[in-house]
Amino acid sequence: MAALYSGPMRREKPEGELRRGWTTGACATAAVKAAFAALRTGEFPDPVMITLPKGETPAFPLALEERGEGWARAGIIKDAGDDPDVTHGCTVVATVREGGEGIRFKAGPGVGMVTKAGLPIAPGEPAINPVPRQMMAQVIAELGGDGVEIEISIPGGEALALKTWNPRLGIVGGLSILGTTGIVNPFSCAAWIASIHRGIDVARAMGLSHVAGCTGSTSEDAVQAHYGLPLEAMLDMGDFAGGLLKYLRTHPVPRVTIGGGFGKISKLAQGALDLHSGRSQVDMDWLAKACPELPCEKVLAANTAQEVLEMAQGLGLAQRVADAGLKTVREVLKEAPVHADVIIVSRQGEILARAG
Repeated sequence: MAALYSGPMRREKPEGELRRGWTTGACATAAVKAAFAALRTGEFPDPVMITLPKGETPAFPLALEERGEGWARAGIIKDAGDDPDVTHGCTVVATVREGGEGIRFKAGPGVGMVTKAGLPIAPGEPAINPVPRQMMAQVIAELGGDGVEIEISIPGGEALALKTWNPRLGIVGGLSILGTTGIVNPFSCAAWIASIHRGIDVARAMGLSHVAGCTGSTSEDAVQAHYGLPLEAMLDMGDFAGGLLKYLRTHPVPRVTIGGGFGKISKLAQGALDLHSGRSQVDMDWLAKACPELPCEKVLAANTAQEVLEMAQGLGLAQRVADAGLKTVREVLKEAPVHADVIIVSRQGEILARAG
């Protein structure tokens, strides 16, 4: 569950230096510290300062303060900075109750429960990442606590979780409390790629023999329906074909399908492993050579790969691109025991070509 991606939400990249933010794990830790301090002293520290794993000491203003007999509750609004994170602006709430033995974690409303193997947290446990658990236990120990129940909740988290990987990973009922450093670095690809890796881990733990990575929802729906794959087999690859294939090379699943639109698979066919429009472009000269039946100047003058595809109706261009895409996939997988195929899907969700 480490670094499961919580999005994406499509926001325009702001101008100037990007502002970093804080993970749900950091916010939960700060809320726990404030609540437990209030339980012990009767006063909520506001703002509340915590120490992150790498030594940073951010201070968090409180958005919620409540106290009753034997319990205290604090809430912090998550600021993800300029990262396109679905949890940006949500309130992370911690309720602490003293008593019993050791530190016990409980999922409140909006925080999920783990139901499947393959994640660092065992099935039946709240979806609270190991590092945030350590951070919360540490602030309790710093304040002299021992037997404490920590309940983390996120109002509205169950609905937000539907926009994340959690349903696929068997995390039900809400969001995960995440983070290994406490810091969200804006527009980092690392969290998404790590989520792809965790999805492969879950598929392997479930014994699935066939997984699929697709570039978008249209191709995903088409591939899933074509093969009748379960939701857990569908890896939200997005633009990160390389991140998926390189991990499969060392953590193999017997079969993988790569699905996408003509433009994205054209880039894969040309050897690109990051299919984002800002990091790779369709080489029109390559497309012209792939379809010599078309006048070269016509292809080079096209605005998009889709325009070339429309010009090449009936000429088998989609199949040639799928074949070349499969060659790239096999080159990345090397000698891994993974059977691969590549599917190109139209914007209407129809399968145009399949290789392998």
